[in-house]
Amino acid sequence: MGDTPPPKKNTDLGTRWWAKSLDDVDREVARIATLCKVRLFDAGVIERVLNGDESACGTKNRLAFDKLRQALMMHYHVRETAVGAIGEAATREVIEEIVANIRKRLRTGLGGGASS
Repeated sequence: MGDTPPPKKNTDLGTRWWAKSLDDVDREVARIATLCKVRLFDAGVIERVLNGDESACGTKNRLAFDKLRQALMMHYHVRETAVGAIGEAATREVIEEIVANIRKRLRTGLGGGASS
């Protein structure tokens, strides 16, 4: 996310900055989840990963699983900070767009089917 401090005001620039920050983190989450064969979009899987349940992983790779868990924790940290900067509604819209783009790129590789 770099050395440049985030914009403080709820502006288009601020929203774009937070969108890029969240997108960077979420792309990494999706990349590692794909490597680990973790179906993040399936119900309860994110919570299992956050709780350290390696059985959510389709492969045996502790290092990659730990990186996935850390990236998910970073997502929630960045999300909370974004909510404080641009508001809950704007943050939710940004995340929904990111998830939709990840789903398009990866099809159903991360689980959840078309309706979740």
